[in-house]
Amino acid sequence: MRATLCLFAIAIVLQACQVRPLYDDTSAAAEKLASVTFSEATDRVSLAVRNHLVFLTSGGAGEPVTAEYEVELDVKSQTIGVLLEQSSDTANAGRVVVTGDYVVRRVSDGTVLRSSRRQAVALVDFPSQEFAKLRAIRDAENRAARQLAELIRADLATVLGR
Repeated sequence: MRATLCLFAIAIVLQACQVRPLYDDTSAAAEKLASVTFSEATDRVSLAVRNHLVFLTSGGAGEPVTAEYEVELDVKSQTIGVLLEQSSDTANAGRVVVTGDYVVRRVSDGTVLRSSRRQAVALVDFPSQEFAKLRAIRDAENRAARQLAELIRADLATVLGR
């Protein structure tokens, strides 16, 4: 009898639990994500992050005409050499770190919903040719920008899904 009551109590408690997927397209979070606008980009890397965020939040439909939420985005990129060749004192490999500071505000009253910093790192090999090195850095910046946009999109889904 006691075991039956315990099982019944556990069943009632578990019935109250609700599990919702973070990326559920039918949820209200998808509607809220589609009503987000982003601040203008200032350089190539921040433009890559912004464009990917617009695509991820709107499902490819572009920015909304009337936005309910606004994201002020500040993106910085830094290239760091980590594997030095001792004889020539030049880096053979490195990493590109893209950092994004952002603030999410409700447009209607200006309430700050979240302020945070996210960072993405992409590893890069530095070839001996200068143009190839520049292209490798650009490719690493693009990879890190996409990763950063996906991290920020996940944060936005969490904040707006509440």
